[in-house]
Amino acid sequence: MAKQRITISPITRLEGHGRIELFLDSKGSLENAYFQVPELRGFERFCVGRLAEDMPVLTSRICGVCPESHHLCSTKALDKLFKVEPTRVAKKLRELFYSAYYIYDHILHFYILASPDFVVGLDAKPEERNILGVIKKVGLEVAKEVIKHRAYGQRVLEILGGKTIHPTFGLPGGVSKGLNEEERAEIEKIASSCIEFAKFSIALWKDKLLPAYKELILNDGYKLETYYMGLVDESNKINFYDGKIRVVSPDNKEYAKFEVDNYLEHIAERVEPWSYCKFPYLKKLGWKGLEASKDSGIYRVGPLARVNASEGFATKLANEEYKKFYEFFNCKPVHNTLAYHWARLIEILYAAERLLELTQDKEITGKEIRTYPKSEEKESEGIGVIEAARGTLIHHYVADENKLIKKVNLIVATTHNHAPISISIKEAAKSLIKEGKVDKGILNKIEVAFRAYDPCFACATHALPGHLPLVVNVYNANKKLIRKIANF
Repeated sequence: MAKQRITISPITRLEGHGRIELFLDSKGSLENAYFQVPELRGFERFCVGRLAEDMPVLTSRICGVCPESHHLCSTKALDKLFKVEPTRVAKKLRELFYSAYYIYDHILHFYILASPDFVVGLDAKPEERNILGVIKKVGLEVAKEVIKHRAYGQRVLEILGGKTIHPTFGLPGGVSKGLNEEERAEIEKIASSCIEFAKFSIALWKDKLLPAYKELILNDGYKLETYYMGLVDESNKINFYDGKIRVVSPDNKEYAKFEVDNYLEHIAERVEPWSYCKFPYLKKLGWKGLEASKDSGIYRVGPLARVNASEGFATKLANEEYKKFYEFFNCKPVHNTLAYHWARLIEILYAAERLLELTQDKEITGKEIRTYPKSEEKESEGIGVIEAARGTLIHHYVADENKLIKKVNLIVATTHNHAPISISIKEAAKSLIKEGKVDKGILNKIEVAFRAYDPCFACATHALPGHLPLVVNVYNANKKLIRKIANF
C-alpha cells in the first residue's frame, strides 16, 4: 500500500482557520498528524507605540466572538500599569459583565458549534451536521430558547458595555458605566431565566447525549493525561475574574499555585517555524515535544482544566453538578477530552447563578465606579489575567514614561491549548484510521477532538518572527499541484 497524505482543510465549526494534515504509512496506519493555524493576528507587535489606555479597545478587536475577555483582561493589566485599585462596586460590575459573557459564549459553542456532532450525529451528512440540522432534530421551541438565552447574555453586555460586541466598559481603576435600578431589575430576570436554561442544557447532556455517546467519551483515543491550569479563589473554587493561578498534575497533586504577576516564572513559550501560534509549557518541566505525560510541561486550560484545577464552584447548584461530574467518571482529574462539553454546561449554570447573586448585591447600583489614576512619569508594567471562556488569558504590557506601549505579551487560551489540541488530533486519528480506511465520518470524528476545546485561532496567533512566513501552492485545472513558492 502506498503512503498517503490526507488533508482536512478547512476544518469547520470553530472560530478562526486551521487545517489538519494526516500521514499514513504503507500499512495504512497513522504515521503522523500535524495541526496547522495558517492565520496571523500579530497584536503583540502592532500595539507597540500605542497609548496604554487604548489597549482595552484595541485588543478587544483580536476577536469578534470573545472581545469581552480581552477587554477586561487588558483593563486589569492597566489597573497594574497605572497602579490604581478599582472600587468595590467596579469590581462587582466587572464580574457581573463577565458572567453574562460566559453565558452567551458557552451557549454559542455548545449549541451551534459542538451539538451538531452529538444531536445530528457524528456520521451524518456534512450538509446536515450544522445548526439547521440541530433545529430539525430538537424542534423550533428549543431553538428559540437557545437564541433567547444567548441574546440575554448579550443584552447584559449591551447595558454595561454600550454594545453587544467590542465593549467600551473597562477603564483603569474602574468602569465607564454603572447600573440603575431599572437595569438591575432587568438583569435579575435574565439571570433567573438563564439558571433554568442551564439546568435544561445539563439535563439534555446527562439524559440524552451522555448515554448515547458514553463509549466515545470514555474512549482512550480522546484521552490525554496532562497538567491542568485555572484561576481559583482563596478556597480553590473556580473564579472567572480574579484569583491565583493553580496547576494540578495528571495524578491530581497541586503542582503550583502562584500570583498572576509571577506567571513568567512558571510558563515559557516555544516557537515552531511551521505555525504562527506558540506552544506554552510549564517552565520547570521543560518542553519535551508534543507529548502528554507527567514528565512533559504540556498543560490544558478551559472548562475541563478549570474543574480539574479547582475544588468546586462557589455557587450551590453548579457545585452539586460538579460533584455529579466526578461521580460519573469516578476519578480526578478527568482526562477525557470530550468531558470539556459537560464542564462547559456546568459553567453556564455557575455564571447564571453568579449573575443573579451580583444583581441582588446591595452595592451593585452604587455610584463609586472608578478610582482615578494619578499621574506618574516613569516606565511601568502591568499584568492582567482572567479566565476567558476557552481558558486562562494573560495580557502583559510595559509602557514608557509617556504611557506609550513598549512591549506586549499575550498568552491566549487557545495558545495554551495548542500543544494538547495537536496531540488530541493525532491520538484520535491513530485510534480511528485502520488499514488506510478513511471516510467523511472518520474525518469528522478527528475534528471532534479539537472542537471540544472550543478553540479560537483568531485570538491565538501573535508570533511574528521578523517577517510573514508564507507558502503559495499553485494548482492546475485538474487540481494537481504544479508549483510551490515559499519565503522561508
